Amino acid sequence: MKSNRFDAVRRFASVGSTNDVAAALPPGSVVVADQQTAGRGRRGHTWFSPPGAGLYVSVVLAPATARIDPPRATMLLTLAAGVAIAEGIAAAVGLAAELKWPNDLLAGGRKLAGILAEGHGDIVVLGYGINVMETAFPPALRDRATSLESELRHAVDRDLVLDETLAALSRRYDDLVDGRFDAILDAWRGRAPRAVGARVNWTANGVVFEGVTEGIDDHGALLVRVDDSVERIISGEIQWL
Repeated sequence: MKSNRFDAVRRFASVGSTNDVAAALPPGSVVVADQQTAGRGRRGHTWFSPPGAGLYVSVVLAPATARIDPPRATMLLTLAAGVAIAEGIAAAVGLAAELKWPNDLLAGGRKLAGILAEGHGDIVVLGYGINVMETAFPPALRDRATSLESELRHAVDRDLVLDETLAALSRRYDDLVDGRFDAILDAWRGRAPRAVGARVNWTANGVVFEGVTEGIDDHGALLVRVDDSVERIISGEIQWL
């Protein structure tokens, strides 16, 4: 494995959720499983995690200990992870994944990977799942999901993808804790073409709003123009139209 701050890797054949296992470990720990029986995504969604078909990883981080502006470092963690995973995939297999706010990676317009960050006091468990084989998602999702092997049309070495994504995450986490926020934001914007000019809607206080994306701000919030105003969205379920 490439040298990085995440060398303490624990591997499991099967777990309920890698995030749950990682939550009991110290910062710098990594949990990797061949299968998750209770994998999850954002907002209670299930992450389909069949044996050997994907890469299921959780890393224990402490952005609250960042040397510069810990609250901002914490807010930008998911975006930094998206950049790192996209860079790691590109280094491992040569595929350029597109980022979609707040936590998805796409290929050919379909979901390739996802990120879930869960806070535990000053610790954040950052989980990511990458679809490697076509069987990494059920048939019902095949119009919305894809995999590395589906896109590349050849076998992919999961260990190489793990190696490169952890190495890239180590570099981008260094950027985060050292306050190099502009480097992260610029890299994210360069891989997220739909962050500008895409129609989206969302619900707030029972009211559905619709607008056009205008990028992200310096704290990672999505900016959406609605009529003559710009809304700042920091969480919630965005529908991309």
